[in-house]
Amino acid sequence: MKQELCKLADIPASGTLLVPFFGRELHVFRRGEQVRAVANTCLHFGGPLSCDDQELVCAWHGARFSLDSGKRVSGPSPKNSRLMTISTRVEGDALFYVWEE
Repeated sequence: MKQELCKLADIPASGTLLVPFFGRELHVFRRGEQVRAVANTCLHFGGPLSCDDQELVCAWHGARFSLDSGKRVSGPSPKNSRLMTISTRVEGDALFYVWEE
């Protein structure tokens, strides 16, 4: 099964696009030829994240996560934590969330 998240043309070359995801939000972004999606939720206390160059930064307490790996870079989140990546697939001109495949 699959659910369209966004059109590929809407994803910026740098930075992220926030898209709705079952009552929450995802950051969708490009890393080279790949398109990725991660939950807009800090692993420390659940705060929202904003894109700051190559990192996602928690607005509440300043935790920082790498866009390349999703791993915590600094801040109060657990040292070995990693943002939740969403299973996606590009089909035609759109990015889809996919499950049970």
